[in-house]
Amino acid sequence: MTRFDDLAAFAAVVREGSFTRAAAQMGVTQSALSQTVRALERKLDMKLLNRTTRSVSPTEAGERLYLTVGPRLADIEAELAVLGELRGKPAGTVRITATEHAAQTLVWPRLRPWLSKYPDIKIEISSDNRFIDIVAERFDIGVRLGVDVAKDMIAVRMASDLRMTVVGSPDYFARQPRPRTPQDLTEHDCICLRLPTHGGLLNWEFKRRGKSMNAHMTGRLVFNTTALTVDAALAGHGLAWVPADIVNESIAQGHLTSVLDDWAITYPGHHLYYASRNASPALALVVDALRAPGSQ
Repeated sequence: MTRFDDLAAFAAVVREGSFTRAAAQMGVTQSALSQTVRALERKLDMKLLNRTTRSVSPTEAGERLYLTVGPRLADIEAELAVLGELRGKPAGTVRITATEHAAQTLVWPRLRPWLSKYPDIKIEISSDNRFIDIVAERFDIGVRLGVDVAKDMIAVRMASDLRMTVVGSPDYFARQPRPRTPQDLTEHDCICLRLPTHGGLLNWEFKRRGKSMNAHMTGRLVFNTTALTVDAALAGHGLAWVPADIVNESIAQGHLTSVLDDWAITYPGHHLYYASRNASPALALVVDALRAPGSQ
């Protein structure tokens, strides 16, 4: 009879697409995980994974097995976590995926003082700007802007609406005139952010008197994290389009100057969201810790 652990090991490798990442997640060695999967293949007398030096992918039989057992394993693990919590103290692991900005300004600051209250709850925070299917990738909570939350999820507001702003350093504006309209940005060095989902550059968006504008920017510098775009702007290398809350202090101290304020666009604020079937006492406690004060 095939053991639960064997199937869980196989599912982890398919889900992660790597023996190395799956082993790290499961807390075992890569060699031990490989031996477990090979033993499962021998037991079933069929090849489940195609292995190369660079990648791992399921065979047709492996894909069918994963689609069948993957969701069931997730349900079993979730139920075992709930049962474990019935012993008394809430326990278990809560996995959270959040954008870089939300992880740094909302998720970690709120959980940091909360952790000592619940020592049996483990927290994993993955900072990622991709759009993620939290069920498929086995996250318990996702954190994204309100417009990006899937409709079939339970959503809880975490913060007020998010205002974007264009900033540059006094040193940069000593060399370049301040832009008066978004069209003027074509004459400036714009520090760009590359999107992980499809590899393109993030368009800068503006709105004034009901008129919206979506601008494709180019520049000498391209990063994949907002923190580096802010750092480059502070160093005088160009203009950055970033959430206002992460640069307000630098603006107040005179290290950065905001421009095009009358064109600034505002998005629905960050929300956390989760699938109702994954609810557990530990998850409920984390949701309460993260929700905006006064939100339901």
